[in-house]
Amino acid sequence: MSNTIGTMVIYNVGVDLVEKLNKCKEIGITSCQINIWNTSIFKSDEHAKIVKDAIAQTGMTVSSLWAGYSGPCEWNFTAGPDTIGLVPTAYRHIRLNELKDASDFAEKIGIKQIATHVGFIPETPNYPEFNELVVALRNLANYMKQKGQFFLFETGQETPITLLRTIQAVGTGNLGINLDTANVILYGKGNPVDALDVFGKYVMDTHIKDGFFPTDGMYLGRECRAGDGKANIPEVVKKLIVEYNYEGPFTIEREISGDQQTADIVYAKNLIEEAMACAK
Repeated sequence: MSNTIGTMVIYNVGVDLVEKLNKCKEIGITSCQINIWNTSIFKSDEHAKIVKDAIAQTGMTVSSLWAGYSGPCEWNFTAGPDTIGLVPTAYRHIRLNELKDASDFAEKIGIKQIATHVGFIPETPNYPEFNELVVALRNLANYMKQKGQFFLFETGQETPITLLRTIQAVGTGNLGINLDTANVILYGKGNPVDALDVFGKYVMDTHIKDGFFPTDGMYLGRECRAGDGKANIPEVVKKLIVEYNYEGPFTIEREISGDQQTADIVYAKNLIEEAMACAK
């Protein structure tokens, strides 16, 4: 298997997915993650058929389903711990069921990996909050394991060692990491090159993204074009391939829209290709 270069594709009601996937192919993108936040879609056989047909029609490889969930999500350091992922107990039960629905949906369209943000995982392993989260994650992972699927933690809100500890504690054998190269920085948790020393063997998909460390204790750092920030994308790519024999996709994410987003994705693609060539 060889590494592909992909990007994020958002799907929702009324979206022409064939058109979106074909636009990716026009700029040389050969794989993608499909991102769905509208949880009602996960229960729809009609939408499963639309997505499956679009994949078949375009020949696009889909590496992972990036699954959202209902309820508030505030991407900051103040409300974030109480709103993001499975960590907040107020939303855990419904989101756990929604992620199981996402697992069912992924099975219908033939995708084996589901990624999402779990949230601000507690740092201390003997806290009840940590152990309760582990039980919930084990429940989800076992549900997915029966389908031959893997659950991927998107990096960001937790330190690399906390993420490693959580994977070990859940212990189901079907857990991996969706390494967002910017989020580790945006949340002030470390840097992606060094984080690979902690959890590199678990990386199964990526968000190739860049950014800067936070300069305000209440807000995340600033995202930017790949190559312009602190993530050191070329070194991440080379380290994954050379030290961890990574054969998965390098999935570009750029959180803007319009023509500039397309231009930045092409720029990131060229950056990754150069790094891949150096790693051979």
